[in-house]
Amino acid sequence: MRGMQRIGMAVLVMLWAGIAGAQMQPYAVFSPEMNAQLKALAGSGPGKSILRAADSAAKLTPAPLGHVHTEHTLSGDPIREKSIVAERDWDRMLNLGLAYRMTGDHKYLDAETKFLGAWVALYQPDLNPIDETRMDYILFAFDLTRSDLPQPLQVKTLALFRTMATGYLKDIEKLSCGKDTGNWQSHRIKLATLTAYELGDPELIARAKKFYQEQVKCNVHPDGSVEDFYKRDALHYVAYDLEPLLTTALAAKVHGEDGFHWKSPTGSSVAIAVDWLLPYTSGAKTHEEFVHSKVPFDAERDKAGEKGYSGPWDAKAGVTTLWLAALQDAKYGPAAQQLDTRMGVQPAAWIQLLTSLKLQ
Repeated sequence: MRGMQRIGMAVLVMLWAGIAGAQMQPYAVFSPEMNAQLKALAGSGPGKSILRAADSAAKLTPAPLGHVHTEHTLSGDPIREKSIVAERDWDRMLNLGLAYRMTGDHKYLDAETKFLGAWVALYQPDLNPIDETRMDYILFAFDLTRSDLPQPLQVKTLALFRTMATGYLKDIEKLSCGKDTGNWQSHRIKLATLTAYELGDPELIARAKKFYQEQVKCNVHPDGSVEDFYKRDALHYVAYDLEPLLTTALAAKVHGEDGFHWKSPTGSSVAIAVDWLLPYTSGAKTHEEFVHSKVPFDAERDKAGEKGYSGPWDAKAGVTTLWLAALQDAKYGPAAQQLDTRMGVQPAAWIQLLTSLKLQ
C-alpha cells in the first residue's frame, strides 16, 4: 500500500513538473507581467498611499530580529511588542517594492536592498506559522525587485525561502488530516506554497498543492463552515483560517490554476467557505464571539482586555477575506465593496492595486 502511495505521489509530481516546466516562472504572486502593469497605477489612490509610505521607509534603518514571536502572547509581553515593531519592516519592504515597480526610482530599490539584506543576514526561521505568516510580504517584495537585486542577496534570500519551504512541508505532512486541520495548518500551507512558487521548484509546488487540497477536504465542511469555528466559536478564526487559504489559491491562480473553486471529494471548497461567511459580513447574521471556545487562552485574552475576544463579531475583520475572494471571482466584488462602504474601511493598498490589475 505504501509503495502504491509513493508511486501515486511520484506520478503527481511528474505531471505537475511537466506543467510547471512548461509555464511557470519563479514568483509567488507578482509576476513580471504584473510588475510592468504597476507603472500605470502610480497616480491612483492606493498608488499614492504606497509611495508616501515608501518615501518614509526609505529614510529609516532596518530593525531585524533573529526570530519574531507573537503567537500565544498578550499585549505588553516584551517579545511580542519587540516583534510587532520589527515586523513593520516587512510592510516597508512591500511598499518599497511596489514603489520601485510603479516609478522605476532606484532610491526605492536601494532601500529594499538595505532592508532585505539586513533581515536575510540575521533571521532564522522557527517554522511557527503564526509568528511567520506575515512573511508573505517579504515574498511579495522579493517578487517585485528580484531581477534587480544584487546576485548574492538573491542567492541568500532564496536559501532562506528553501529552508522555509522544506521545513513547512515536512511539518504539514506530519500534521495532515486528523492531526491538525485548523488555522495553523492553513498558515503553514500558505507559506509552503508561496516559497515553493518563489523557488520555481516543481516537486515542492506539487507537494504544496497536494496538501492544500487535503486541507480543503479536512478543514472545510461541505456546508462551508471551517474547523476553527467549532473549536473557537468565533468568526475571527473563520476569517483567520480562510485568509491563508485564499492567498494560497491566489498564488495558484496567477500560475494558471484554480484552487479557489476546486472542490474536494466531500464537495467542500474555499469558495463555499466564503459563501458561508457572507451573511455575517453583510450583517444578515450576527455572532457572539468565543462564547463556547474550547481554548482557554481565548478567555485569557478577553480578561486581559484584548479587543474582539467577546461581544459581537466586527465585520471589518472580513474585509481582506472578501477582497481576496473577489480577486479570484468577480462575483464577490459587490459584497466586498458593500462591506467597505458599510464599515468605512478599505483593504490593504497592495490588494487594491491587484484589484486594479483585474486578474480575472
